[in-house]
Amino acid sequence: MNLRKWMASTLALACLSGPATADGLLMARSDKSFPEAMTVLQSAISARGYTITRLQQVNENLERRDYKSDMYRVVYFGKFEEVRQVTAAHPELIAFLPLSITIFAEGDESIMVASHPQTISAFYPDAALKPLFDRWEQDIEAIMDEVRE
Repeated sequence: MNLRKWMASTLALACLSGPATADGLLMARSDKSFPEAMTVLQSAISARGYTITRLQQVNENLERRDYKSDMYRVVYFGKFEEVRQVTAAHPELIAFLPLSITIFAEGDESIMVASHPQTISAFYPDAALKPLFDRWEQDIEAIMDEVRE
């Protein structure tokens, strides 16, 4: 294998190793079953200092669309004081908080999807918010990476 092919292969693997981004979303697939992935997800969120504020089941809405699964949740989380402070200074951000990760089963694997914090930053370019959006991005990626391991 020549050097150019090896470098292309290495780059492709590096791109696939972390959460993927598409159309303003962060996405990751885990080979863990849904119950195991859900447990690790909640633990990873808590380990980063966030509080899980709600676990939303969306089964009823899915069943109305003939999609039968009890393994589909939206996990909402945040840091109370941080959310209080940022929404006091920027009430327009209330619609995006708390943060959330959707997790669902696909066969024996689990898939996670979250809104990319940098998408929000495009609408709120205040320089004071950039470190917050950057940290949220890093935290969500780290959470997803932990579930993938």
